[in-house]
Amino acid sequence: MSALLLVEDDPCVAEALRLALTSLGHQVELAPDGHAGLAALARGRFDVMLLDVMMPGIGGFETARRVRAGSLLPIIMLTARSDPIDIVAGLECGADDYVTKPVEPRVLDARIKAVLRRAVPTGREAALSFGDLVLDTAAMTVMREGEPLALTPTELRLLVELAEHAGQVLSRHQLLQRVWGYGYAGDSRLVDAVVQRLRAKVEPTPSRPTLIHTVRGIGYRLDRP
Repeated sequence: MSALLLVEDDPCVAEALRLALTSLGHQVELAPDGHAGLAALARGRFDVMLLDVMMPGIGGFETARRVRAGSLLPIIMLTARSDPIDIVAGLECGADDYVTKPVEPRVLDARIKAVLRRAVPTGREAALSFGDLVLDTAAMTVMREGEPLALTPTELRLLVELAEHAGQVLSRHQLLQRVWGYGYAGDSRLVDAVVQRLRAKVEPTPSRPTLIHTVRGIGYRLDRP
């Protein structure tokens, strides 16, 4: 059973999702806004946060930023709009995935299970080095110049996938399947947004990447510097 924190200001939507997700085997705690969501996190343990974007007070983006500042808790953003700007903004705040409302509960259940799988270390044994970047795939840690980097679970999974296929071009579709576990049309922007976030953390100069290269019209390749 997964412990979910659902932060949603519409009581009808919140209760409907709570009932549906409970019937699918999850334990769901509700919070009506960002303040209440942060307070719930401070006093309890959760496996995934489901976070509405449009809320009074602290909005979803700011709530995600505050959570991500001190936690790797998987975050799924719930947005009523499919505007790429909103989606990318949520990912840049540290969210791991997004779902457009209204959402079918079984689809949301699948996305929850996917982020939970991605958050679990895979047990690989190799340590991979790329210049001053060292990726320990057993401990699932990343060091640059001897200092640990704070990556989200999705960023870490993406880096592992690219590193284990160093020198090979991986298409956006391949990365969606291997990192996110699905391949819906139009979701290439999800890959692009997380690559940008990852570059900002692992590249000395993100605007001139030496590790993660874009292969125009196809996808991405990680090279040894």
